[in-house]
Amino acid sequence: MHHDDETRDFLSKLPELKKGEKYRFKCYPGISCFNECCSDLNMVLTPYDLLRMRKNLGLSSTEVIKSFVDTFTAGESNFPALRLRMTDTPKKSCPFVRDSGCSIYPDRPGACRMYPLGRAAKIDKDGNVEEQFFVLHEDHCKGFDEAAEWNSLNWMEDQGFDDYIRFNDKYMHLISRWNETGRKLPEKLMGIVALALFQVDDFQQFIKDMRLFERVEVSEERQKAIMEDEEETLAFALDWVELLLLGQGGALKPRM
Repeated sequence: MHHDDETRDFLSKLPELKKGEKYRFKCYPGISCFNECCSDLNMVLTPYDLLRMRKNLGLSSTEVIKSFVDTFTAGESNFPALRLRMTDTPKKSCPFVRDSGCSIYPDRPGACRMYPLGRAAKIDKDGNVEEQFFVLHEDHCKGFDEAAEWNSLNWMEDQGFDDYIRFNDKYMHLISRWNETGRKLPEKLMGIVALALFQVDDFQQFIKDMRLFERVEVSEERQKAIMEDEEETLAFALDWVELLLLGQGGALKPRM
């Protein structure tokens, strides 16, 4: 089972938040449970999560992966995947949590940003994204006793989730298409896929060294953006990996 499937299975056991339905929640320094949700986490990181974390920390992708991340392969797909490494302390705290809160708060991973909601998304037969929301109501959390009311849409807007959805859904689409093939990612491609998706700073150099723009149809304007803006690099990387693994049918076309 791929980790996305495991996440959906876990979320499906939680209370579903229907479209427009409201819940009460507020988290802030001073609430009695502050930071209690930042320990002993099994948090899989998406490529966009890592990009945002790395920018905040001012480190290379290699440094971030070495210092804060455990790597693994996802189920039968054999896709490279990353998990945030908890500290080696009795509480197994997140490496970025401080008494004052999250030290990378503006660029915290999407799962933290959505809390206390969980979002399960899948691609339907027409290629559209279907999403469901679930409420993660942990016993220690006192935020549900607060007066502030939210629904799924205004919570995502308040938490700045749009860019996360844009990249994470594109990543999910790639994984979904690969899973449909029933194939296992060959070991010889695992390093290249990991480089493209999780090390976009190094992937920019790979693009130059391998002259990728001579092999695929990319406008000069987009080429410039890809080499100057790492979010554009990641968007290209997702398209390129889809082309590499699945051939025709993606957003990127090979040069004829």
